[in-house]
This record gives sequence, C-alpha cells and structure tokens, in this order.
Amino acid sequence: MIRFFAHFLFVLAAWTLVIKFAFPFAFSWYEGTPLDTYIMWDFWWVIHLWLGWALLSWQRYTYALAVSVSVVEITIISVKLKVFLGDPSWTIWTANWFTNKLFVITCFVLMLGYFVAKHRKLRAY
Repeated sequence: MIRFFAHFLFVLAAWTLVIKFAFPFAFSWYEGTPLDTYIMWDFWWVIHLWLGWALLSWQRYTYALAVSVSVVEITIISVKLKVFLGDPSWTIWTANWFTNKLFVITCFVLMLGYFVAKHRKLRAY
C-alpha cells in the first residue's frame, strides 16, 4: 500500500501540473492573452512529490509527515469544496479543479485511514 500511495501522489502531482499550469498556459497562448491568465497558482504538488519520495525511501519522519499532510489536505479541501458547492460556477477551469480536488481528497482519506489503522506497524519502521 505504501508504494501505491507514493505512486498515487506522483500521478496527482503530474496531473496538477498539467491542469493548473500547462493546460492554462497553452490555452492562453492559443487565445493570445497573457500567458498566466488562467494559471491556478498551487504548489501542493511539491509537497506531494516530497511525501511520495518519503514513502518510497522511508525516513524517520515519514509517518508523521504522511498523517499531518493528510489531515491538512483533507481539512483545506473540505473547506474549499464546501465553499465552491455553496455557489458553484462550472467552467472548464472549475471542473478541472473540482475533479482534481476529488482525487486528492480521496488519496489522503485513504492514506490517513491506512496509516491510522496500521500505526503500530508503520511506526516501527
């Protein structure tokens, strides 16, 4: 499961880079608008890469990092989804964002559940 979560995080980081940076950049270029017009500035992908790496090369801090990042991500995304769903404005940009957030929250809910359920085994590493 640890390898699964690490690879899930790598895929999420790549997906985030595409939908929040590459696709908006390409769309702006095509439209002839300033290239940062549609970019959704977000650097959580860096933390996802770090956590994925830490899971694959288990460090002393990995358990605490995984649990704390999971709690923070779940909290932030839950608030963002609640605000968005209170008055949704569906565009290609918000649909991409929403889909990404669903996958990210799913990853971290699963990871938190696994880490809490296996805490004795994982802390022994």
